Amino acid sequence: MFKFIGKRLLMIIPVILGVVFIIFFIMDFTPGDPAIMILGEGAKPEEYAALREELGLNDNLLIRYAKYIGDALQGDFGQSYRTNIPVFQEIMARLPYTLNLAVVSTIIAVLIGIPIGVLSAVKQYSASDNISLGVSLLLTSMPSFWFAMMCVLLFSLKLRWLPSLGVDSWKHFILPAIATSSSTLASTLRMTRSTMLEVIRQDYIRTARAKGAAERAIVFGHALRNALLPVITIVGVNFGHALGGAIVIEQVFAIPGLGQLMINAVRSKDIPMVTASILFASIIASLVNLLVDIVYTYVDPRLKSMYASPKAKKVKA
Repeated sequence: MFKFIGKRLLMIIPVILGVVFIIFFIMDFTPGDPAIMILGEGAKPEEYAALREELGLNDNLLIRYAKYIGDALQGDFGQSYRTNIPVFQEIMARLPYTLNLAVVSTIIAVLIGIPIGVLSAVKQYSASDNISLGVSLLLTSMPSFWFAMMCVLLFSLKLRWLPSLGVDSWKHFILPAIATSSSTLASTLRMTRSTMLEVIRQDYIRTARAKGAAERAIVFGHALRNALLPVITIVGVNFGHALGGAIVIEQVFAIPGLGQLMINAVRSKDIPMVTASILFASIIASLVNLLVDIVYTYVDPRLKSMYASPKAKKVKA
């Protein structure tokens, strides 16, 4: 098992290197000169040239990429062009807000989507099934930022139940988490329903019913466990979507997270800030995918035996 985890961690390295290169490539071709944005349009040409040389902007793309990777391996992600503050310091101050929002929205999607998906599969073509499918289709078709604004209009401005801006208390995260989880909840519900429908039609489920097993035991003890693997996969993918969606939702609710930081950095072509922000988001998404693979082995013991060492397999035999 530890060997498997080590291999997956090593596979993250080329992914991160590729992400950083793509960011450098895109930022290099975007319009705008960081030196002009830092000094303003009233500076002298020699001042622009001196600053570009100081920031290393005159170097080749591959040279700047290699320097950045070397510095990042030493824990140096550069300084922001806008604030002249170390990038790592700013990201660590804002990342918890974005991470908390993504985690809470994923938990909401799992706690609501899986039970409703199971209910829809067990009671296929019933009124509850039709309602859940209609709601999931509606949530999928609505842009998350529009749904967030509708939540603000209803729960903050009209009903005055929840605050709409800021992060002063846990109540401020309720509406952002609901808005972020809207699309992920819908996909989790649909995936759970489809996999459960496939499983409950299998021969061993019919055999369990023929033996007189309780319906609750059949659904939760036999069917759900075998249907969870695709659902776990979609939950891991949805976490990455929630992380990206949180960046958009933060703008609606004025949350000082990674989203505001990245948007301001892109506008000012703050290359170190943009690169490090996406780098950290990519690392988190990769680690979540690794966690999903580990959870697989506990849901399905057959997968755990595949990763067991040869000695352990001999002992079991």
